[in-house]
Amino acid sequence: MNTPASAPRKVPCPTCGKPSIYAPSNPWRPFCSERCRSVDLGAWASESYRVPSPPGQPDDDDPDKQH
Repeated sequence: MNTPASAPRKVPCPTCGKPSIYAPSNPWRPFCSERCRSVDLGAWASESYRVPSPPGQPDDDDPDKQH
């Protein structure tokens, strides 16, 4: 993919999927707006993003876990 050096790179916004300019001129990159950045931050703060663990695996911070 050859693009002129003056053409800004566009990526999909992680929140809404709209094209977002990925360049220093976009203060919210990779998001398209301050709103989308805030929505993503709110999801992190409310722990909406989680990685599931296999069933039966104890948590690393379990105080009853024996070493």
